[in-house]
Amino acid sequence: MHIDQDYVVKDDQVLIVDDFTGRIMPGRRYSDGLHQAIEAKEHVKVKQESRTLATITFQNFFNKFEKKGGMTGTALTEEQEFRDIYGMDVVTIPTNVPVQRVDLDDAVFKTKKEKYHAVVEAVREAHERKQPVLVGTITIDVSEHVSKLLKREGIPHTVLNAKFHEMEAEIVAHAGEAGAVTIATNMAGRGTDIKLDEVAKEAGGLKIIGTERHESRRIDNQLRGRSGRQGDPGESRFYISLEDDLMRLFGSERLIATFEALGVPENEQIEHRMLSSAIEKAQKKIESNNFGIRKNLLEFDRVNNDQREVIYEERRRVLDGENMRDVVFQMMDAVVDRKVDMCLGEDADPEDTPENLQELNRVLIPIIPVRPLTPESVHGMSRNKIKQALKEEAGKLYEAKEAEFQDIEKMRELERVVLLKVIDARWMNQIDDMEQLRQGIGLAAYGQQDPKVEYRMIGFDMFDEMTGNIQEETLRIMYHVRIEQKIEREEQAKPMTTNKEEEGPKKPIQRKKAKVYPNDPCPCGSGKKYKNCHGRPGSAPL
Repeated sequence: MHIDQDYVVKDDQVLIVDDFTGRIMPGRRYSDGLHQAIEAKEHVKVKQESRTLATITFQNFFNKFEKKGGMTGTALTEEQEFRDIYGMDVVTIPTNVPVQRVDLDDAVFKTKKEKYHAVVEAVREAHERKQPVLVGTITIDVSEHVSKLLKREGIPHTVLNAKFHEMEAEIVAHAGEAGAVTIATNMAGRGTDIKLDEVAKEAGGLKIIGTERHESRRIDNQLRGRSGRQGDPGESRFYISLEDDLMRLFGSERLIATFEALGVPENEQIEHRMLSSAIEKAQKKIESNNFGIRKNLLEFDRVNNDQREVIYEERRRVLDGENMRDVVFQMMDAVVDRKVDMCLGEDADPEDTPENLQELNRVLIPIIPVRPLTPESVHGMSRNKIKQALKEEAGKLYEAKEAEFQDIEKMRELERVVLLKVIDARWMNQIDDMEQLRQGIGLAAYGQQDPKVEYRMIGFDMFDEMTGNIQEETLRIMYHVRIEQKIEREEQAKPMTTNKEEEGPKKPIQRKKAKVYPNDPCPCGSGKKYKNCHGRPGSAPL
């Protein structure tokens, strides 16, 4: 993760930058501790790790809509994906007026240094002719590097990237003026027309300079499309070096070998249709890889989607204020069935297996506080009869719990609140567990098993386990909930003070009656000495 490429640091915060739009995504944070790692790396305050409350792929989200449609100038390159994923057709609409923009072949250089030198020269030449220039970069880092080079040459310009997004409207408004030079990331002027003045039109219209090819042809087409709007003149060209990531990773070795064999002098460019087509092939290869990744992700998410539909339907019932009493009783039946089946064999006589009854008591009573089962209490009962008896007792216990509430509607509201909290907590854990499973399921291929099939099977088992946990936790809370009694204290005649300074110094205790010594006559009138009468140990007090 690179600063000013994947993220920016602003106001003591790490803010994510969208790779395709070049815009900051406020409120978005990386998960699994990645955001905290970046915060530590950049020496900003490390915030608490966020937990995923809900997750859905864009594909499944958009497919939830019954009708889908839209307009964009760059859909044609993704036509296959629109058909396969969304079942949508892509139709090309002719332009309002013919496009006059000239799209020149790519200028290819050996090194990045030579490429940036050529970019600066092209900007200088256009600026001297009063032709407006838009220099497109992939990252914030490159936009700032080009800005430094233009400053060194004394060429006035403005920079538009995620760091200065507040000034976007003003910068774009002036980008079409004669002699204007604008350096921008992918965010420049998306969805708006850059207006040209008359001098700019006569100078050839807006000149687009791309400093690097993007992984997606669609993004390159968007950059080109900033120029030549509504029949305006314009031109575009991309400047590429063999050191660019796209060429280094996906360009053919034969192409690079040919470049080396020609012995091209420094700062000299090569223009050839073969080079442009080779670059497009590299882009198609990346797009195909990315499409494969998205399609694979969608197939995995279909399992999550099935689970999501079930959970959200249950949540919706709770949020809509439905009566959940029947749901609680269904949970009760399911838990009793599951625990009895787990502890008691189908054919075994419960009287012969007291250990099994003890195990059943151990797992069931903490959830539903029924009376402990003993061999005597289940004498002559089949497994189904035991289930029936437990369900009846559980129902009576729940009705007794309801009777504790004077307002029965409060009990219904409590059921909804408890159910919602338990579902949300368990669903968050399920999301994390499914993500962990997806990351490691690829290893199933080494065992000659289809990872997607294994993911589906294990995922459904995990979902069943989660559903059981939701049932048990909900019942445990509902059976053990207590109504809080409000104790109202009687007001004291004299308020008690708690501040020792207010109480003042303690006074000595004063004796109300005269002290009686051992040899004095006893005050009772017996005529005996006090020590021999009421002063003896164990005698009754006066």
